[in-house]
Amino acid sequence: MNQPPRTIRSIAVIGGTGALGSGLARRWARAGYRIHIGSRDGARAAAAAAELAASLPGTRISGEANPQAAAAADLVVLTVPFAHQRPVLEDIRGALAGKILVDTTVPLVPPKVMRVQLPAEGCAALITQGIVGAETTVVSAFQNVAADVLAADADPDCDVLVAGDKAEARDVVVRLAREAGFRAWHAGALANAAAMEALTSVLIFMNKHHGPGHAGIRVTGVAPPAG
Repeated sequence: MNQPPRTIRSIAVIGGTGALGSGLARRWARAGYRIHIGSRDGARAAAAAAELAASLPGTRISGEANPQAAAAADLVVLTVPFAHQRPVLEDIRGALAGKILVDTTVPLVPPKVMRVQLPAEGCAALITQGIVGAETTVVSAFQNVAADVLAADADPDCDVLVAGDKAEARDVVVRLAREAGFRAWHAGALANAAAMEALTSVLIFMNKHHGPGHAGIRVTGVAPPAG
């Protein structure tokens, strides 16, 4: 298997016209990365990219159809609903070999999104790895961050868990999460993403029961990675 790149200069955000994707794209653009907004509709991606670039003078943001955005970037981030996971991945799979793919997918099953409903495969991240194949390194992260928190300019008051089978790839994503303003933590093997994905339904329930607000997580008792 190809090793994931140690140096990331450009990031494709697939589903970048949505709330989660646009929030991540905004934060990484401000951190200095070249951003490619991906959408099934290339014109929609270009319009979203132009709007985001206008709000962030001096940044480098473009919009393309999903396969073109994925091909143009060093690292790819998947930010689409669970229902669109498979068709989108099959559309971009050819552009992912040798790259890190950051999967943010949560297997929410409407209308009971406040109830944990993990897929038979174990979790969405394992489905993603099965679709893209061994030539792509899948890392799971950002499931427990509210889109409104990402879109705000303030520092987020929550942590990010990062799961993946390769420590080097997790290191890359931990660094990206920190550059987006989060404390980030190695959370073990890709299969551990099941806990992160399940926790999202718990947080949605907490927002409804205890809200208004944006419930997140904080890890205590240990020190986050240095650097």
